[in-house]
Amino acid sequence: MKMPFVVLLYLWSSILVAQVSTEDALGNRITLAHPAKRIISLAPHTTELLFAAGADKQVIAVVNYSDYPPQAKELPQVGSYNRLDIERILSLKPDLVVAWKSGNPNEQVEYLREHGLPVFYSEPRSLESIPVEIIKLGKLLSTEKQAQKIADDFNRRLKKLRKEYSGKKKIRVFYQVWNQPLMTINNQHLISDVIRLCGGTNVFGSLPVLAPKINIEAVIQAAPDVIIAGTNKGRTTWLPAWNKWKVIPAVKHHQVYGINADLIVRHTPRILLGAEKMCEYIDKGRRVMTGGL
Repeated sequence: MKMPFVVLLYLWSSILVAQVSTEDALGNRITLAHPAKRIISLAPHTTELLFAAGADKQVIAVVNYSDYPPQAKELPQVGSYNRLDIERILSLKPDLVVAWKSGNPNEQVEYLREHGLPVFYSEPRSLESIPVEIIKLGKLLSTEKQAQKIADDFNRRLKKLRKEYSGKKKIRVFYQVWNQPLMTINNQHLISDVIRLCGGTNVFGSLPVLAPKINIEAVIQAAPDVIIAGTNKGRTTWLPAWNKWKVIPAVKHHQVYGINADLIVRHTPRILLGAEKMCEYIDKGRRVMTGGL
C-alpha cells in the first residue's frame, strides 16, 4: 500500500523543520538532525557565547576557567582548553562540541570529529564577528530570537563606541599581555581591533606572530603614548615596574593603565566593557599627548 503524497510531504517537511544548520568560523557546514541539547564547550569564550545565544540548559560540560556566567562554574569540566580529556568528552555523548580553532589541540578536536561528534569551530578575530558567532550558535540551538536580541544590542553599543572614538586623532598604544616574558599582540588579534576602535595604533601591530615575545628595548624604541596591561581581575601588580622607564612617553606622562584581562581577551559580548575602559584610557592619553585634540 502506497503512502499518500500528503503524508509523505508532511513527514519530509517535519524533518526539514527539525534540522538545524549553519557554517562555523572556518566555513564548515554544520548540520544537526535536531537542535543541540547536549553541548560541550572547549574554551571559556565559547562557553560565554553559548550562554549568550540561549544555551542555559544545553551546555553539559566545559573546560577550566569557564567562569562566566556564574552557573558555568558549576558544570563538569573536561580538561583545559589546551589539554582535553577525550575519554570524558566521549563518555558524555554530546550532540555538539564547540571548539576554539587557534586554542584547542587540533589533533584532539579532529579525533572527536573522527568519532562522529559534530564540531563547530569558533574563531572570532574582529568585534563584528562576535554577534555573527552568537547568531550562528542560536541557529544550532533554535534560540534565534534570543541570539538576535543579544547580537543587536552588541552592534548598537559597538556603533556608539565607534562613533565616539574611532575618528579621533590616532595615538600610539602598547598592550601588555604578560610580564615575564614580556608579550604583546599584533594587528590580527581581537585586542588590536579594540585599540583601533578607540582611535589608537598598536605599536607592535605589524609583527608576524599573533602574541609575540618582545623586550623592553623594543618598547622604548616603539615609544608608545599609552601602555595598557591586561590584569588578573583588576589587580595591577605589573604596572609599577614601568615607573623606572621614564624615557617611554607613556611612563613619562603617567599614561600606564590596567584592564581586567577577562574583559578584553575573551571573544564575547563582555569585551565591550573592556573596550569602554580602553577607549577611556586611550582618550586620556590623547588629551595629554595632543593637548585635547
